[in-house]
Amino acid sequence: MPLHRLTLTAALLASAFVNAFAADAITPSAKTELFNGKDTVGWVVHPAETSKDTWSIKDGILACTGKPSGFLRTEKSYKQYRFTVEWRFTKTGNTGVVVHMTPPDAVWPKSIECQGMHKNQGDFYFWNGATLTGGTELKDKKSGKIRGYRLGKQSDAEKPAGEWNTFTTVCDGNTVTILVNGKEVNKATGTNLSEGFIGLQVEGGAFEVKRCTLEPL
Repeated sequence: MPLHRLTLTAALLASAFVNAFAADAITPSAKTELFNGKDTVGWVVHPAETSKDTWSIKDGILACTGKPSGFLRTEKSYKQYRFTVEWRFTKTGNTGVVVHMTPPDAVWPKSIECQGMHKNQGDFYFWNGATLTGGTELKDKKSGKIRGYRLGKQSDAEKPAGEWNTFTTVCDGNTVTILVNGKEVNKATGTNLSEGFIGLQVEGGAFEVKRCTLEPL
């Protein structure tokens, strides 16, 4: 098959995959616990081969070692929702809730990162084609190309390391709002993403999760 036909075929397959993904996005109609306290049914680990080394469950608590970099994401795609994770650091570092994650899985995919790093919970990062109104450009040091955007938190509501925090992400159309322990700390508007997988980020910080709750707006 000629190269141009292979390229066209690949493009059509990729387009069909993305369109099917978008069509499957679910709007929640009732409050649902996405973590059942027993296993990770309903979730996908990336990279898959790291699942046993990164994630474990004991006494109803989901524990993450913080390495290697990756995520635990929902199998299903969602839109128009409120997602709350109740978590705490066992070793301070970096993590986050990633929303509107778009295929294919990668470190990191086209998505919106709701920063969960210790002392920085509430910052936004927009990666690999995700955009917003405003924000600070993040450029590659070598090429100078824009690799993402950052929007710093407006206030601080994080509890000390070792204590349980509730981290809520409200996804409403092209607006994403972050609340930490019930207090609004940041809001991004004019986003070009409005649906996708929901993920818990693995990026150095060891943490435990008690609950992952999905609610309708």
